[in-house]
Amino acid sequence: MKTCEGKNCSSHIGLIAGGGQFPLLFTQKARANGYKVIGVGFHSETDPQLAQLTHRFEWLYLGQLNKLLRYFKSHGVTRALLMGSINKANIFKDIRPDLKALAFIAKTVGTHDDNILSSFADLLEKQGITLVPSTFLLPELISPKGCWTKRKPDKAEKKDIQQGWKLAKAVGRLDIGQCLVISNGTVLAVEAIDGTDATIERGGRLSRGNGATVVKLSKPNQDLRFDLPSSGCTTVETMHQSGVTMLVLEAEKSISFDREKMIALADKYNICIIAVTEDEMHD
Repeated sequence: MKTCEGKNCSSHIGLIAGGGQFPLLFTQKARANGYKVIGVGFHSETDPQLAQLTHRFEWLYLGQLNKLLRYFKSHGVTRALLMGSINKANIFKDIRPDLKALAFIAKTVGTHDDNILSSFADLLEKQGITLVPSTFLLPELISPKGCWTKRKPDKAEKKDIQQGWKLAKAVGRLDIGQCLVISNGTVLAVEAIDGTDATIERGGRLSRGNGATVVKLSKPNQDLRFDLPSSGCTTVETMHQSGVTMLVLEAEKSISFDREKMIALADKYNICIIAVTEDEMHD
């Protein structure tokens, strides 16, 4: 039975929330725009504060697909967003797949992130739920083109941008990760299951204080509805602590949180942040 007030669910929007501040920011913006957010979050991943901000909220374990679908249907959800981070290490220790999830996994071609997320979006569509872009209501988070900081890339760094861009796109094409660390043409670290911050730390240790560049890009043929590469103040702090001196983002295909604070921190640490489009790299 649907529980939409007044039998009108047009103002309801579903939220499948991982960790981090993205789901919190969206929910606050959605409420300010008159939406009722019907949220689901995951034990050990989602910020508990989200349960207090949403109109309705349900806690799930990873893999409880049937419970998620029943919950959305009971509240008349026809549009939903997928946002926030999932610690991939938890997938191997805190997952409770139900029969529907096991059937979904069996039918999914490949176990890479892109395949799983695209197949999940198709599954929701068949259930009458359209997955909309994660930047819905929050276009201001999309990274704008240009050099954001006072410090500009030097000659050696410009070469690393060119080389790092090609290699990061190749890594993304294989669906391994979204970023790498490079210095003087040599790749020091590639993102894997440990995530971006750990990649920066590994690259920083190998650069031995000589400076290095983080290149974090969307994957080729990235589905802009979910899994956009993101950065924020924590990224800059990790770079500073690791001795990494430049951050390259993909303009218009990545998101950045607390951008003004992020830029202020980068200027304080003499770190360069630049956002570039794919077209610019081929000019």
